[in-house]
Amino acid sequence: MPRIKMISDKSEIPAEQHEEFDSIVEVLHSVRGPFSVLMHSPGLAQKVMQAGAQVRLGSTLSPVERELAVIAVSREKDARYEWAAHVKAGRAAGMREEAIEAIRNREDVSGLEPDERDIALFVRQLLQTNKVERPLFDELVSRHSERWVVELAATIGQYQYISAINNTFEVEPAADADQLPV
Repeated sequence: MPRIKMISDKSEIPAEQHEEFDSIVEVLHSVRGPFSVLMHSPGLAQKVMQAGAQVRLGSTLSPVERELAVIAVSREKDARYEWAAHVKAGRAAGMREEAIEAIRNREDVSGLEPDERDIALFVRQLLQTNKVERPLFDELVSRHSERWVVELAATIGQYQYISAINNTFEVEPAADADQLPV
């Protein structure tokens, strides 16, 4: 049960926030999850949604690469809501079950495909040690580009933020969603 009232209907907010509400609905089709929490701070939900839209829609990461990064962040942060939402999106984009299970169970990722392995390692290194080792960084820049690595780091940052909101306010996935062991 969330710790605060989840705002999901325009009637629950003052008229001066209706434009913000509508802009979120325009991009996300509804106000739910962390945005139901963020609506408690006028202007914040819209700014977070805009940054999220950029990492989702304006990035050079493929949908599978992006969703892999998000579920890796979700696992590191034990962010159950984001895990459920993004493992579903990842599967729809074609993410391999081997990658999902290795991340879910915090297993060795050395047997995964190179991009799966390196994205999982990048997230683990950054979130566990607050840095990325030079060989991994250089390999990803060489294989992709500097822009791609910037967007990978931005995606990780965005979903750390979202995970913090969801975990603080105990936003939980639906009971029938893919559950993350905690």
